[in-house]
Amino acid sequence: MRTITTLVLLFVSSIIVAQKTINATEILKKISKEENITISNATVVGILDLTFMDKALPNLPKRKKWWSNGGSNTVPKQILSSISFVNCVFEDDVLAYIPHEDSGYTFIANFEDDVTFRDCTFEGKAMFKYSDFEGNTDFSGTKFLEDTTFKYAEFEKAISFKNTNFDEPATFKRAKFREFVSFANSIFQEEATFKYTEFKGGVSFNNVKFEEDLNIKYMEVSGDFDVKNMIVNYDIDSKYTKINGRSFNSYLFKK
Repeated sequence: MRTITTLVLLFVSSIIVAQKTINATEILKKISKEENITISNATVVGILDLTFMDKALPNLPKRKKWWSNGGSNTVPKQILSSISFVNCVFEDDVLAYIPHEDSGYTFIANFEDDVTFRDCTFEGKAMFKYSDFEGNTDFSGTKFLEDTTFKYAEFEKAISFKNTNFDEPATFKRAKFREFVSFANSIFQEEATFKYTEFKGGVSFNNVKFEEDLNIKYMEVSGDFDVKNMIVNYDIDSKYTKINGRSFNSYLFKK
């Protein structure tokens, strides 16, 4: 009887942990204080604006005045904290990129330490366009249910997208990977774009399934290029693609 009671308590405890809810504003407060973030088995509610746009916007010059003296409309936010989310659900948008139409400014977040979103689910948008990831980065096992972009993003160290699932179109256009990156066992439900993407340390698409089109036009790979068991259900645009200096087709069918 005691054993059964213990099992029941453990089961109830696991449910409580899985249902833990955290407001995005609480996370942002800690990041603004440069505190490291380590959260697991939680649901995050509210928009997680990693650009801190609302805080920066009131202190900026009026629309288009950035052009004076060769200025820029990009407003970067340097995130100094390490960030780790494991088995978390994000009910709302996670934004490291915001183009603000009224002001004309573009707000982005850069990450100076390690970033982990492992086994997570993004129910809203996941915007990481232009972000610079300077530490180790891990998105393995994560599900992206809405729009997502890593366009122009740069990854300086180890990076994993293993076992990820993209429900909507996913773009890595002009992204740069300095070290080896794996997309092994991932699924792209709609079009995937790697146009102009640079893989400096190799890439694995082992056992990846592209349900629709795959755009790798102008993509460049140096190092390992693993496409074993890769499936593309529709078209592959590989024009001007270079794999270790060779065209995509000649690399695939080399003897």
